[in-house]
Formats: sequence, C-alpha cells, structure tokens
Amino acid sequence: MQFKRLLGYAGKYKKYLILCPLVMIGEVVMEMLLPTITAALIDNVIPECAQSGSISRVLLYGGVMLVMAVLSAGFGMAGARLSALGGLGFSKNLRKAIFDKVQHFSFKNIDKFSTASLITRLTTDVNQMQMMVMMLVRMAVRSPIMCVMAFVMAWRMNASLLPILAVAIPLLAIGIVIIMNLAFPRFQVMMKKYDALNASVQENLIAIRVVKAFVRAVHEKEKFEASADDVTASQRAAEKIVLWNNPLMQILMNGCIIAVLWLGGNQVIGGTMKLGALSSFIQYITQILMSLMMLSFLFVNFVLARASINRICEVLDEQPEIVSPEQAAETVRDGSIVFDHVGFSYSGDESNLVLEDANFTIRSGETIGIIGGTGSAKTTLVSLIPRLYDVTCGRILVGGKDVREYDIHALRDQVAMVLQKNVLFSGSIKENLRWGDADATDEEITAVCQTAAADEFVRTFPGGYDMDLGQGGVNVSGGQKQRLCIARALLKKPKIIIFDDATSAVDTATDARIREGLRTAMPDTTKIIIAQRITSVMDADRIMVLNDGKITDFGTHEELMERSEIYREVYLSQQKGVA
Repeated sequence: MQFKRLLGYAGKYKKYLILCPLVMIGEVVMEMLLPTITAALIDNVIPECAQSGSISRVLLYGGVMLVMAVLSAGFGMAGARLSALGGLGFSKNLRKAIFDKVQHFSFKNIDKFSTASLITRLTTDVNQMQMMVMMLVRMAVRSPIMCVMAFVMAWRMNASLLPILAVAIPLLAIGIVIIMNLAFPRFQVMMKKYDALNASVQENLIAIRVVKAFVRAVHEKEKFEASADDVTASQRAAEKIVLWNNPLMQILMNGCIIAVLWLGGNQVIGGTMKLGALSSFIQYITQILMSLMMLSFLFVNFVLARASINRICEVLDEQPEIVSPEQAAETVRDGSIVFDHVGFSYSGDESNLVLEDANFTIRSGETIGIIGGTGSAKTTLVSLIPRLYDVTCGRILVGGKDVREYDIHALRDQVAMVLQKNVLFSGSIKENLRWGDADATDEEITAVCQTAAADEFVRTFPGGYDMDLGQGGVNVSGGQKQRLCIARALLKKPKIIIFDDATSAVDTATDARIREGLRTAMPDTTKIIIAQRITSVMDADRIMVLNDGKITDFGTHEELMERSEIYREVYLSQQKGVA
C-alpha cells in the first residue's frame, strides 16, 4: 500500500508516532471511567450523603474526578505534542526524499511533471500528508478503543438500549463510503488546479520586469484571478461533498440521544433504570458516536490525502532517464569530443529528429564556434555533451569514451556550461562563484573574475566580493551577471567549457577581452562558443554552421567565407550593420 510505504519515511521520528497512540490510550481510559463515577455519584453517593448530612464522600468522588480530568487533559496534550513532532519530522524526511529524487531527474523527467507541479507536490501535497499522519496517530487508535470501551461500559449498564446503534452505525458507514467515492476524483482535479495556479505565479514572478515593461500587470492579475477562481471552484466542488459528513453525524448522534432519552426515560419512570445510569449511558453513547465521527473525519481526510499520496508516489516512482552505469568511468582523460552520426529527438522518435547526423571531431584544447539561426539546434547539440539529454541515435565520445560510460557527476564536473539565461543564487558574490569550486581561495576567485572581465565592476560594489546579490542576482545588470557566471564556470577548471550565447549582454570590446583571457588562462581546455555575433567566433580554430538541425559546414573563418553561403550572408549582414 502506497500510504504504508510513505510512512517508512518517518525514520527516527517513528518513535513519536508510536508513543502518541499509547499516550492516547491513557486519555481514553480516563474518559471511560468518568461516566461510571458520575453514575455512582448520582445514584448512590449523593442520596447516602443526603441521609447522613455529610458531604465528605461527594468531595472524595469530586476530587477523584478532578484528578482524572487533569490526567485526561495531560495525556491529550502529550499526544498532541508527540503527533506534531512525529508529523513534522515525517514531512521533513518525505520532502527531502522528493527533493533528492528531483535532483537526479534529467531535463526530460522535469519536463514531464513541470516545475510548478513539482513545487506543489513538495509543499501542498506533503503538508496534506503531514496532517493525515498527525490525525492518524491520534485518532486511528484512540477512536476504535474509545468505541469498544464505551460499547462495553454501555452494555454493562443497559444492553436493552444498544440496538439503537444497530440502526445508526450502518447508516453512517454507507454515508461515509458514498462521500469518499464522490469526493476523491474532485480532490484530484483540485490538485491539478493548484499546479496551474503555481505555474501562473511562478511565471509572473520570474518575468516581473517584462510584465512591468509592457504594462501587463492588469492582464496578469486577471490571469491569476482566473486560476485562483478555478482552484476555488474545484475546491468548493470537493468540499461541498465532504461537508455532508458533519450534518450526517449530527443527525445520527442527535437521533440516537433522542431515542435513548425516550426509551431510557421510560425505564427510569418504570424503575428498571436509575437516573445516574441513564446519564452515564448517554455519555457512553455520545462517546461511541464521537469516536465514529472522528473515524469518519479520518476517512474523509484520507480521501484528500489519497490524491496527494498518488502524486507524491508518482515522483518517487519516476525513474531518471539518465543514470550512471555500473563500474562507471570516474576520470575524463581530456577535452576531445567526437560526435559519431548523432541524432536527437526530444520525444525519442527517430523519425522526428531535431538534430540529424551530427558527425565531427574536436581536438582537446580547440576553440570551436557555433553559428546558426534560431531553432537550428545549437543548444540541443551542446546539451548532449554533458548528458543533459541522451542521444536518440549514434554516440558521443568525450576523452575517448562514450559519455554513457562515465559516472554522470564525474562527466558533468569536467564540462562547464555558461548559458544565455544566467542564474545566480541568493548569497554573496563569493558564495555564488564558489559553486564552481567550494574550496577556491580568494586569489583564485579574483583571477577568474579578471579573466571574465568581472573584477573591475565587483570592486566597485559595497562590500566587493562579499556583497549580497539578492534572489536571482537582482541587483546586478545582465552583462554583469553573464560575466559572473563565466567566472563561476572557469573556477571549475573543466576539460570542456561551453558558452551558449554567454556574452550576448556585453559589448564587443568586453567580449574580445573575455575571449583573449580564455585563450591565455585556459589553453588546454576545449572551448565551445555559441554566438549570434560572428565577431565572437571568427578567431576560433574552427566554426560550425548549423541550419535546421543539420551541420551544413565546419571550418575556419576564411574557409567558410569561401564556401558557406549561410555563413557569408550572416557575416556581410552584420558588417553592414556595423558600417
């Protein structure tokens, strides 16, 4: 069972989840004894004290009841604390397990779920599981024990009134089953609506500058309200089914009490039952029905949690598309790259390739430029080198070995990528740069920043390298962000470094300085530069021309100017723009 499997993530917090039901048993025992003492007090002690004129026994019974009430409250508080500790610990471990699983996903796995859906599963779904576990350890033991003990005590008092429950309990069971079957699919729809809402919020916040620049705040607000309305409508559709649980319980409980008062009252009048016993019997009947009500709430919450359980297990059961092989190679010999008739399709369909028959060799230490129009598969091609995706056909060799023979972490540690859409994290500049090498010295950080033409502007910031960048590097410009990301990649000292239009936000003079710094600082590292400006790649050892997923030519700038019409047209159009 999936729920039982997820409970295994309680780990060291399992002791709290085990202790909680034991403590709740103490609370139940105290609650069960109180009505019996109340009956004895009303039927025996008070009449005897009225005859003797002494209230000592009344005070004694009252003191005992007070102690039992305090003990019951203490057990209840201890149970609440234990369930909270166990539930919070369980959710922490489960959330960590999901997050760890996501870290091993390939891009294809992440695309399957979507970022927004994964966030919902890590937050809303796990929170729902936490609430379910907390309710389970408090009610799953307490309620059945209370129901059984109350039934036994009521039977001892007056078995002739118990058939009333024979009518109420089946009606309750039927009602709960109907509610569960109707509510579950609606809760599944609700969680999907939550995914859509999170996606809308995430997209808006990431692109907030674009939203403001295009004065689209009203449009985004309307879009958010539409998503929020969808969530509200789906939640209302689910909750209005669940809400029937409470009135059903109230009707059955009140009906049982009325029946007990009617039949039991006649017995009191007829002298076959005492008033105190009737009072206690009503309390036991109420406790039986209350325990059933708690169980019904537990079942209803399980319906809601069931949707979350399925969604969480989908993530945990997802098999990463890309994994390290057994006895994987741990060392990348050099930065040589061979594409051996490589084809790639995002869908895995060889009849629908976005990159076709890529066949070339790059020597270690070479600087390779890549030119091509939008959608020509430039980023797709370089993403195959560190196995962000796996080839659909053919093979790729890095350092003389098929990339599928390497340990993934060992391969990616030797292939650094600087993307056009750069990402910096909350923290200082120095902390961000040390993503490339956690043990880098201040001198090494300064050196790579000088190579990336970043040192000069970093020193102008208040605090210099210790300045906090804010979330996503919001307080640096696009060009500064690109140069910091280049420095971070250089700090890895990789065998291969890939620049995917990584200098698009810097001026041509700074671009030239960065390329000169790379030539000097990293002569043995293979450098692959994707660029829109031919000036960024014209001094490369060789330049690859991509068009519609195919390599149309591969050579030096001079060779391509002679034989590649695509390259020559791009170069002449850009030179005309400069003139």
